[in-house]
Amino acid sequence: MVEQKKILGEERRSLILQQLKDSPIPLTGSELASRTNVSRQVIVGDITLLKAKNEPIIATSQGYIYLQQNSNKSTFERTIACRHSPEDTENELNLLVDHGVLVKDVKIEHTVYGDLTASIMVSNRQEVKQFMQNIQNTGASLLSQLTDGIHLHTISASSIDVLDKAEAALKEEGYLIES
Repeated sequence: MVEQKKILGEERRSLILQQLKDSPIPLTGSELASRTNVSRQVIVGDITLLKAKNEPIIATSQGYIYLQQNSNKSTFERTIACRHSPEDTENELNLLVDHGVLVKDVKIEHTVYGDLTASIMVSNRQEVKQFMQNIQNTGASLLSQLTDGIHLHTISASSIDVLDKAEAALKEEGYLIES
């Protein structure tokens, strides 16, 4: 049995960065660890170092992704305020992705910690399902549970019209907090 050689330091981080840039899907820490013959914890440290060098890497429930700067395609973004029960989270996310929206994150204003933001990065029902399964499997709480269901989402789409229609669907469902 031949033991695989560990890839060290800067060489490993360069390889991780290239793999993230080349991947059309998120890569988990375990996948990256296997590819470089190190532990998942080493990968977590490497990702932290890459982020410190301003590499646009984000951690999602599906794994790490590299945010590509795509100058050819215009995207529009806005922040929306919502309120609903934890049981309505999957329906809220499905409403948004069904309208062609990318749900980038969730934000709350915590009384002690101030603004807390968590990446979601879901754009279709399969990703929503996986996100919800991760919440259930880990026993993690939704951030909105800390604020009686009040939270913000940064949403992104190919047009303002798509964002408007998604917002209208949330309003119809009673999830949108209007200013």
